[in-house]
Amino acid sequence: MAQEPLRETNSPLNGEQARRLNELLESMRHEQMTWLSGYLAGLAAAGGQAANAPAPAPATAAARSPELTIVYGSQTGNAEGLADLARERAEARGFRVRVVDMLEFGKQDLKKAENLLLIVSTHGEGDPPDNAEDFYELVHGRKAPTLKGKRFSVLALGDSSYENFCQTGRDFDARLEALGAERVHARADCDVDFDDAAAAWVDGVIERFAELGGDTVADPDAGAGAVSSRASHWGRKNPFPATVLENTCLSGRGSDKETRHIELSIEDSGLTFEPGDSLGVVAQNNPEYVDRLIAELALDPDVRVGDESLRRVLIRDREVTTITRPFLERYAELADSDGLRELLTDDARAALREYMADRHIIDVVRDFPVQNIDGRAFLEALRPLPPRLYSIASSYRAAPDEIHLTVGVVRYRSNGEDREGVASTFLADRVEEGETVPVYISPNKNFRLPEDPDTPVIMVGPGTGVAPFRAFLAEREETGAQGRNWLFFGDRRFHHDFLYQTDILQWRRRGLLDRVDVAFSRDQQEKVYVQDRMRENAPDLYAWLEEGAHFFICGDGERMAADVDQALKDILAEQGGLSEEQASAYVKQMQKDKRYQRDVY
Repeated sequence: MAQEPLRETNSPLNGEQARRLNELLESMRHEQMTWLSGYLAGLAAAGGQAANAPAPAPATAAARSPELTIVYGSQTGNAEGLADLARERAEARGFRVRVVDMLEFGKQDLKKAENLLLIVSTHGEGDPPDNAEDFYELVHGRKAPTLKGKRFSVLALGDSSYENFCQTGRDFDARLEALGAERVHARADCDVDFDDAAAAWVDGVIERFAELGGDTVADPDAGAGAVSSRASHWGRKNPFPATVLENTCLSGRGSDKETRHIELSIEDSGLTFEPGDSLGVVAQNNPEYVDRLIAELALDPDVRVGDESLRRVLIRDREVTTITRPFLERYAELADSDGLRELLTDDARAALREYMADRHIIDVVRDFPVQNIDGRAFLEALRPLPPRLYSIASSYRAAPDEIHLTVGVVRYRSNGEDREGVASTFLADRVEEGETVPVYISPNKNFRLPEDPDTPVIMVGPGTGVAPFRAFLAEREETGAQGRNWLFFGDRRFHHDFLYQTDILQWRRRGLLDRVDVAFSRDQQEKVYVQDRMRENAPDLYAWLEEGAHFFICGDGERMAADVDQALKDILAEQGGLSEEQASAYVKQMQKDKRYQRDVY
């Protein structure tokens, strides 16, 4: 929608001022207007200093404005996005703000930070994200500085379906206090549906620092305009209905896996993305599963919950498959079950882990039945249904009206029943071509092609991990990048599981792909994986790295990523004559230089 011109008759500006402002607004992007609104709000709160009036000396202004240091550790970009939100709101309140990636935040930076906001996600089973590893080790090591007189607050992001929920944030919170810093606002632990809780923490912690800063900080209403326009963006809370253009199976008939290629239309949406970004899919639960759950609980599916039926809310809005500890804690009270309470004690951690590993919520309902349970009370025990993120498998510059996904469809059998993934089967089975899927872009600035198009890249992406590299290659072809490209791809069988074989071989013939090495683990007696192909090509791989190549990994984070990481270090040690410690330091330096990046799940 075009910006309505500002008219002299409905503003205090004269004609020339209105004309110049209209010209400026017409040339600005949305994010620039968002920044400008915050800047003007802060200017007004500071007394409305006009452009032609004497400005205060920079040193004086800086002395009167409290400084906040916002440090983020992010694997997929969520923590970074919240750091940007905190910056916008803090600047609108009159703070001077410094936002820093944990990868670039060292001991001296920590010692200088008087007021620290730390925003960090937890990756995997309680680990810090890649860009936070060094800072985590610093803070928890013997070289950590004393922080007496410093102030801090922590925002932790995580997924309550994992045992060590928000563990990295909790560790930082406890350690900063142990080092002598003062916690000025309580830590917030945010689940996958983090928007509201994170925004409340941002507002609360900024208000607390404003109270400590006294009258040097602007009025809280001053920043309202700086963020109000965010709601107009397509996002988690306001997804775009993308039409399904194509839904085809990439796996051959003899495959024991099902991988689908899905193309979605984003024409006229205004959505843009970069290679390495992900697409958030707002999926729905399988209605058949929901009906079985309702029957097990003996609930009335048509009872009203607000403006919706209970059944509709369960299908669209609640996590009804994955078990989380918070759900078990709430359900234990509903069921008044001593057995479930016992399972939740500290002494039963191993038993709880085993119980949760192969069960869904419907199994809990069967194992610990409740008579005459209230449907609304059961709803309150469930967390919101989180969106699922998929690496984008296409280039915006090559196909600006489309987004392509590579979806491994999750189907398996456990605890005597067939199971399925919520989002993958939603896309594969329950959305037809021509229907729409609610989506939004999830940027990932930690997984980006090098800025210099002449830089070589090495990509390791077995299975659906090849998805972002399909985008990388399409992007480099479209932009005419001259840097060399080397792809390692692996799966089970050549004839059935060589995903995007036609694309990859065409890029190889056209010279875009300088090298392709594949590993199909089940085509021979001895299993062969991508890390084995890396070792077989160790001299050349080392030479590429020495020439400045960027190294990327995408795919399984439980085993593959660790195996590839170890193979990389072994190659560096062998080919470079390095010790184990030196090889690890080489990789850490690559991480700091943004030459080693991972998108693992």
